[in-house]
Amino acid sequence: MPSALPPEAAALLARSHRLGADPRTTNFAGGNTSAKGSGPDPVTGRDVELMWVKGSGGDLGTLGVDGLAVLRLDRLRALRDVYPGVEREDEMVAAFDHCLHGKGGAAPSIDTAMHGLVDAPHVDHLHPDSGIALACAADGEKLTADCFGDSVVWVPWRRPGFQLGLDIAAVKAAHPQAIGCVLGGHGITAWGATSEECEANSLHIVRTAETFLAERGRPEPFGPVVEGYEPLPEAERRARAAALAPHIRALASRDRPQVGHFDDSAPVLDFLARAEHQRLAALGTSCPDHFLRTKIRPLVLDLPSTAPAGEAVARLRELHDAYREEYSAYYARHARPDSPAMRGADPAVVLIPGVGMFSFGKDKQTARVAGEFYVNAIHVMRGAEAVSTYTPIEESEKFRIEYWELEEAKLRRMPAPKPLAARVALVTGAGSGIGRAIAHRLAAEGTCVVVADLDGEKAAAVAEELGGPDRAVAVTVDVTDEERVAAALDATVLAFGGVDLVVNNAGISLSKPLLETTARDWDVQHAVMARGSFLVSREAARIMIDQGLGGDIVYIASKNAVYAGPNNIAYSATKADQAHQVRLLAAELGAHGIRVNGVNPDGVVRGSGIFAGGWGARRAATYGVEEGKLGEFYAQRTLLKREVLPEHVANAVFALTGGDLTHTTGLHIPVDAGVAAAFLR
Repeated sequence: MPSALPPEAAALLARSHRLGADPRTTNFAGGNTSAKGSGPDPVTGRDVELMWVKGSGGDLGTLGVDGLAVLRLDRLRALRDVYPGVEREDEMVAAFDHCLHGKGGAAPSIDTAMHGLVDAPHVDHLHPDSGIALACAADGEKLTADCFGDSVVWVPWRRPGFQLGLDIAAVKAAHPQAIGCVLGGHGITAWGATSEECEANSLHIVRTAETFLAERGRPEPFGPVVEGYEPLPEAERRARAAALAPHIRALASRDRPQVGHFDDSAPVLDFLARAEHQRLAALGTSCPDHFLRTKIRPLVLDLPSTAPAGEAVARLRELHDAYREEYSAYYARHARPDSPAMRGADPAVVLIPGVGMFSFGKDKQTARVAGEFYVNAIHVMRGAEAVSTYTPIEESEKFRIEYWELEEAKLRRMPAPKPLAARVALVTGAGSGIGRAIAHRLAAEGTCVVVADLDGEKAAAVAEELGGPDRAVAVTVDVTDEERVAAALDATVLAFGGVDLVVNNAGISLSKPLLETTARDWDVQHAVMARGSFLVSREAARIMIDQGLGGDIVYIASKNAVYAGPNNIAYSATKADQAHQVRLLAAELGAHGIRVNGVNPDGVVRGSGIFAGGWGARRAATYGVEEGKLGEFYAQRTLLKREVLPEHVANAVFALTGGDLTHTTGLHIPVDAGVAAAFLR
């Protein structure tokens, strides 16, 4: 934090972090906070009144200085005199840019007026489940009075914007005893003379509402448990989720590919087991932050958890067709000539009784957050139904928020997706060497990566390097074990919804002359690379076929697959096996849009797990060179005289899968700096 940061702004950041760290207080990227103070005008040097406020798109829990918008209060307040009215209030967001102080910091959000027009030094606007439960109850105004007396005032629903800021400012002026308000269908706003007082008032509103709902509410607001809709036992539940996931991802990706997230937490499973879940889910979410991420309602499977998997898949397809028709009709009912084009009619949330919730987005974080917001919505529905009837805002208002031109402008400002965005990759042998380099390259290009390795600690370390659970997860797998391979693929689809790209890289190497090679050497070598690649490809292909999204399978074979070197019978024969698997699977899987290609590296010494495990010493002895100079030796025997590194192999994998070679399958790319004897022919 810069030392020059004014104390008001420093206190604002600290308060924001505390509020944003508590999921009971607000949700990810939801809400905003502000502080007013003074600072020197960069031109005149004279102090002017300023406001620091969380800018557009930030998250309170991780808010930094660069996430604050800084505005001149005199200019912001002067906008009252030129406000053209509700029908044109979107124009006011552009006007905020003319109120910025100095370079201004982050882009001001739509809620800036709420903070600037309210006559209080510190203001918090939050989306706590307890507050939204009151805000979305049929008799929310009466319940607010019952809960808070005259210390918190009800404000009827109004779309976020300049007029809502005027409304809240008027409420505060008319109720000097009030510490905040409940915004119908939306959330809460609190204020205070100091940062500490504002935070205390926010927490008082949240906690008081929680207590009120707990003490006043009926115990089972979602109704009784329905027979057949109870949660399946955990092992059975997750196995069924893994089996259904590719089919559900296919439905959620009809308009564009999506990454998935699975949640079988207790609130989700309990909601889906209860009699009222269909009615409530059909009403949709209410808080703008919720339905912008979850769409206005989820797709809900209307079968018990005991229904056969095939029947569930068939019914999901029927429901998906109906969902798309209904969503298109919703768009047609409310779209105006100047409305943004429909963004897609697939669901963002799919609920499966007895199993859990699948949520989807353009990346893992977006998918996860969509699911978290629907859990928030479940809490909101529970609270509202406990004391009243859940009554979200009108459908027409939801449309105005979802297809708001300001929201569309925010989407247009987002960077273009990376080449492998929304794709899920499983890389075997990714805990070190070539596999690690491939995992890094794929992640850098936008892929969600499952780092698979026999050494779980190394796999976990690489997953952490890649950015953690929203970017990569680790699985421990022995690729020779059929059950463990299947479990690794199950873990992949539960982590990210499916799989699109598999890299068969796991391997070992036993360098021995023919007469010293034992039957066990032969069997171990073939078990890891020939059998292991077969098992991984087979399980991945099952998922890719169910998804119907195509896919890529890449084999890291070797120059040795086509070049006969000495003292290497088991390894080279296995690599030849892998090379022919590429051709066989390319021919078989092409009808499903699955491309199968190979990479033939040679002489990858530096950073290689195989070479570090003794292979390097044996190959150096074979060629009569020092082990430390083996990479140089390999380089000098190539046409380009260049050493091959793991990163070069990773580059070849990206070249095959990154989108330019869309019509290429059955190919082997040499990455050997030019070994003429290994030219493919």
